[in-house]
Amino acid sequence: MNLNQIQNVFFIGIGGIGMSALARYFKYIGKNVFGYDKTPTILTNELIDSGIDIHFEDEINLIPKDYFIENTLVIITPAVPKNHSQWNYFLERNYQVKKRAEVLGIITKDTFCFAVAGTHGKTTTSSILGHILHESGADVTAFIGGIVENYNSNLIGSGKTVTVVEADEFDRSFLHLHPNIACVTSMDADHLDIYGTSDAIKESFTEFADKVEDKNKLFITSELPLSGVVVGVNQEEAVYNAFNIRIVDGSYVFDVKTPNGILKDFRFGLPGRHNLMNALMALAMAVNFGTPTVAIARALASFKGIRRRFSYQIKSENLVYIDDYAHHPTEINAVHQAVRELYPGKKVLAVFQPHLFSRTRDFVDDFAKSLSQFDEVYLMEIYPARELPMEGVTSEWLFSKIDNENKSIVSKEDLISMMVQNDAEVMVTIGAGDIGEMVQEIKNALNEKNI
Repeated sequence: MNLNQIQNVFFIGIGGIGMSALARYFKYIGKNVFGYDKTPTILTNELIDSGIDIHFEDEINLIPKDYFIENTLVIITPAVPKNHSQWNYFLERNYQVKKRAEVLGIITKDTFCFAVAGTHGKTTTSSILGHILHESGADVTAFIGGIVENYNSNLIGSGKTVTVVEADEFDRSFLHLHPNIACVTSMDADHLDIYGTSDAIKESFTEFADKVEDKNKLFITSELPLSGVVVGVNQEEAVYNAFNIRIVDGSYVFDVKTPNGILKDFRFGLPGRHNLMNALMALAMAVNFGTPTVAIARALASFKGIRRRFSYQIKSENLVYIDDYAHHPTEINAVHQAVRELYPGKKVLAVFQPHLFSRTRDFVDDFAKSLSQFDEVYLMEIYPARELPMEGVTSEWLFSKIDNENKSIVSKEDLISMMVQNDAEVMVTIGAGDIGEMVQEIKNALNEKNI
C-alpha cells in the first residue's frame, strides 16, 4: 500500500489515544482527516480544535461524498462492534480498511523503528525515548499512547526517517511492526479476554522479540524469559544498571553503568521506581542508537510526564491530588509505592474505577490486595468499555475481597462530594475508564475546599 496515493483518511474510533496520534500525523502531512467516535471527550475536542472533522453518530450519510475508494484509507480500532454501519459500508464497497496497528506497520516499515513493548510502562518509556531523540535533533516522529505534557500531544516531532511506537500487545497488534531497536518492559498477564491464557501472552511477546534479530538491539528486564540486553535498577549483573540513587529536590539523581563505562548524575523528575526503570530503558535504547550523553541528560531532566500517569492536579501544603491511568494490579502497586515514598505518614485515599468486566474477573484477588494497601478506598462501578456485563462480576464482588475496613462503594454522582468531605491529605484517582473525564471537576471542587 502506497500512502502517497491516499488523499483522505477516515477514522472509526478516532477518539482513542492511539488512533488520535495517527489522526494528528495524517493531518500534519497534509491528508484530509475525518472521523467518527461514540462520544465526545477532551481528546476529540482537541482534535476538532486542530481542524479535524469528527461526528458522533453512526450514520452513512455523514461520510464525505468525495471519499472515493481509490483515494481513501479507512482506519478502525478493534473496539468497534462488527455491526457498525459505517464500517460495513466501507467493507461492502472494498475500501482499503486497516487496523491502527497495520497502518503503523506501513508507516514504520521504511523508517528506523524503535518499538516499546510490555504490559506496563509502554507509554512512559516511549514518551521519554521520543523526547530524548527529539531533543537530540534526531529526525523522529513518536506515536504515543498518552498526552505528553512537554508537547500537549500524543505525537512528538515530524521526522521522516526515525519512528518511535508503542508495541501494543492487545489483539497481537505489535506483530505488524518492523522494529530495529526494541524493548520489553514486562510480560504480566493481561488482555485474557483476547489471549485466553498467560502462556499465550508470553508466546506472543516471544514472537515480537524474535522480530529483532540482533539481540544486542533488544532490551529486557532480568525476570523475562527472553534473550537480550538486561536493564535494571540496583542490579549489578545488569548491562545497564542504575545505582547510587538518591532523591534531591523531589527528583531522582542517579548514575548508570553502561557497556562503555559509568555515566554520572542523571536527573529525572517522575516519581516511583517503576518510572525510574522506564527512564533507564529509554536511556539504554538511546545510548545504543548513538545519542550523545549530554542530550540524554538534558532530556531526562526536562521531561514533564504524561497526562493521567501520576499526574499532579493539586500539590499544596494541605492537599495533594494525583490522577493515574493505572488499570492493572501491578500498576496500582506502582502508584502506591510512589505515593508512600513521596508522602510517608500521610493519609492516602484511593478512588478506583475498574476497567472491563473480564479484567476485573481475571485479577479480582490481585486488585483487592493492591487496593487494600491504601488508607482508605472508594470503589466505583466497573467501566465496561467494549464489553457486556458478566454474571457475578461486579464492584460489590471486588469490594467484598478488599481487606480494609475504610472502604466504600461510591457512585459517580456522589464521588466529588465525598472526596471534598474526606480528610485525606493525599488523594489518588485511578483507572482507565471515564473517571479521566471527571478530573478537572474533581480538581476544581477540591481547590475550593482547599482555599
